Amino acid sequence: MRVISKSGEYGLRALMYMVAHREKGEFVNIRRMAEQLDISFHFLTKILQDLTQKGFLHSYRGPNGGIAFLRQPENILLADVVRALEGEDFFDKCLLGLPGCGQLAPCPLHHIWKGIKSALKQEFETTSMAELGQAALLSRIGLVP
Repeated sequence: MRVISKSGEYGLRALMYMVAHREKGEFVNIRRMAEQLDISFHFLTKILQDLTQKGFLHSYRGPNGGIAFLRQPENILLADVVRALEGEDFFDKCLLGLPGCGQLAPCPLHHIWKGIKSALKQEFETTSMAELGQAALLSRIGLVP
């Protein structure tokens, strides 16, 4: 069962990768990041452009160019990134994608998903990208070379 889209998954993986590389103080090369994360360069570029337009990142063209955080990762919450990539209504959507699902007309999973979604929202609103990046560094599960 997929709760977030491929765009959301790849965007989060890219940001965690960037946290792992930010101490070097340089822009992260998108092509290298795409190769190391095994993500299509063009798809990753589109996702990073979206995050740039939404004020999370900034880019620089040229030989030493790439992408970097516009805001400190400590000040970027997981919930903000998920809303940016999945839509502002991410925490309000039906798990099955059914229109009209809600208290008055619940789908079969509504009551189960409602509690899980609430707990997920609470965790996402208290977890920063810096924390996730640190966890990626410690776990070394394919997010950091």
